[in-house]
Amino acid sequence: MKFFADTADTDEIRDLADIGLLDGVTTNPSLVHKSGRDFKQVIAEICELVEGPVSAEVAATEFDSMVAEGRELAGIADNVTIKVPLTWDGLKACRVLSQGGTMVNVTLCFNANQALLAAKAGATFISPFIGRLDDIGLDGMELIEEIREIYDNYAFATEILAASIRSANHVKYAAMAGADVATVPPAVLKGLVKHPLTDKGLDAFLADWGKTGQKII
Repeated sequence: MKFFADTADTDEIRDLADIGLLDGVTTNPSLVHKSGRDFKQVIAEICELVEGPVSAEVAATEFDSMVAEGRELAGIADNVTIKVPLTWDGLKACRVLSQGGTMVNVTLCFNANQALLAAKAGATFISPFIGRLDDIGLDGMELIEEIREIYDNYAFATEILAASIRSANHVKYAAMAGADVATVPPAVLKGLVKHPLTDKGLDAFLADWGKTGQKII
């Protein structure tokens, strides 16, 4: 599974990229607003930090404006992926942008039929929102499984990008369900390394080593 960082915080991205954990980055208007910085500047800086896809979302909701904004953002760097909403106009924009050679991430997906349409429109990524489905009592992982089955049935190249991930279990179950990518807040991604027995075992090893009175260097 690929890991994308779901953030516009360049310090966090740099830290994760330095240890080779990042395959890409996703941003959205809310994350950019939280950063308090200029949108295009942030995207350009992120694209220099990571080699993989960097999702930048259009603000427009109508087809022509989405395409214009998408082309503007795609000009920032070769690894910019244009994020469009899963609306009729969004699908039309996806088709035009993808046919022009631009990667497209179709976002705000909440059912398998939407994902099927996005794949038909040429989406590079489809972003089903797991956490938001869980919030209303539905099973986000079931949606990942449904999309995986449909895409495999017809050999669609569109990658399933599990979004709205909020916990380590979300990451694990998304991987088990066959998601190609998990876009994860930095805190959740860093938390994947943690286990109480790991900490307990390390403490015991260090205590025993201290008793030997030895040094490696």
